[in-house]
Amino acid sequence: MGKLLRRTLDGDSVVAEWSADDADSVRAAAEAMRREVEAGYVAVRGGEGRNEPVSDFPADAPVVILTMPMGGG
Repeated sequence: MGKLLRRTLDGDSVVAEWSADDADSVRAAAEAMRREVEAGYVAVRGGEGRNEPVSDFPADAPVVILTMPMGGG
């Protein structure tokens, strides 16, 4: 079971959960990720020391983290 998490200053919240063998749950999670990315979040594939930005929904990932881009200067 995978989780799509939104990371905020107040902690993480679950946006969607999916199972790789359930096409409807994968489709719903992919759509949720697309909406969040369009709203300004960055999607990152997480798990086991990973921290890779993704643009396509990785149905095989244990977790995808949505975070706001870091500012700086």
